[in-house]
Amino acid sequence: MSEVLARGRESRSRSRTALRSPRAYVWAAGAVLLLALPFYLDRFWLQAGLFAMAAAIGAIGINLLTGATGQLSMGHAFFLAIGAYGYCVLAGDGEGGLTGLGLPTWIAAALAVGIAGLAGGLFSPIAGRLRGAYLGIATLALIFIGQHVLFNAHDLTGGSNGRDVPPLSLFGITFDDSELVVAAVPFGASEKLWYAGLALLLGCGLFARGVLRGRPGRAMNAIRDHRIAAGVIGVPVARYRAGVFVLSSMYAGLAGVLLALVFQRTVPDYFGMTLSLEYLAMIVIGGLGSVAGAVAGAAVVSLLPQLLTRYSDALPLVSAPGTGGITPGEASRYLYGAAVVAVVLFLPGGLAGIAARRSRPTSGRAPVESGEER
Repeated sequence: MSEVLARGRESRSRSRTALRSPRAYVWAAGAVLLLALPFYLDRFWLQAGLFAMAAAIGAIGINLLTGATGQLSMGHAFFLAIGAYGYCVLAGDGEGGLTGLGLPTWIAAALAVGIAGLAGGLFSPIAGRLRGAYLGIATLALIFIGQHVLFNAHDLTGGSNGRDVPPLSLFGITFDDSELVVAAVPFGASEKLWYAGLALLLGCGLFARGVLRGRPGRAMNAIRDHRIAAGVIGVPVARYRAGVFVLSSMYAGLAGVLLALVFQRTVPDYFGMTLSLEYLAMIVIGGLGSVAGAVAGAAVVSLLPQLLTRYSDALPLVSAPGTGGITPGEASRYLYGAAVVAVVLFLPGGLAGIAARRSRPTSGRAPVESGEER
């Protein structure tokens, strides 16, 4: 009984210490700031933040596959397209000659994520048996297949012109530009979607963090670092690879749904090879195998082109599209391409590795264990 009470006191003491730590205050201040931003920012900044949230959800998914399990995927954009267009088809009303089932939008969003997972499941037998560059080449074929379907299945996708995205309706709230006044501030589509995006990102991040810190995460890391040894000790390597591929596909599908809701129109050109490469850049810059690193890398890669476009007039060597010189999109690719090279050469842990090193104790020697010789 006394041991139980002692453990209870120790647990309460740790909880009080955690609440008093500076990191807890930083997280609390950051949460309050994110919740308050829609009351002060204009539409541009809110949309930029929503793009970063959607990119972060997709980056967490590919980081589970590539960063934690060591499986290279070049087809992430394919599953984002499935999520985006799947939502449009399921929730659309069939206007303009396009196929639409007219389902409630929240059901359509959930089913679109499930369809992306199903597509990943159909590909998972290949993902379970291939690794490294071989899997990367196999998933590369998904991009070409996806682009062909997006441009030619006019009834489903609208062809090269794309199709409009039905606004999401949830709990009696429609996430469109119809104004909803909150504390004397008019809330449009961007303000409403901001909180939905935050909730989705938080849920996806916590789930991925739990996976990585639990038994599945240890098995995934073992497959990445010592595949043969992992199989010898009883880890079902092919099953884990296939399962993580399905999970990564569902994350990509959810990111595609959120992107479609933010864009309000889906365009096939967006879901090409460049998008898949950007997601690989996100996890390399942020840090492989880290949820926080995936979020940080997604913020860098997704926000950089928008910031360069916003301030192109004030930046040297960067000009507006169509005026000659280096466009903001090209400049951003040069910059995060250089960032990828710098991270690979000098910071293998990415941004997450820098944060981890800064949080470590700086004492010169680790504490001496009770049985260690002095």
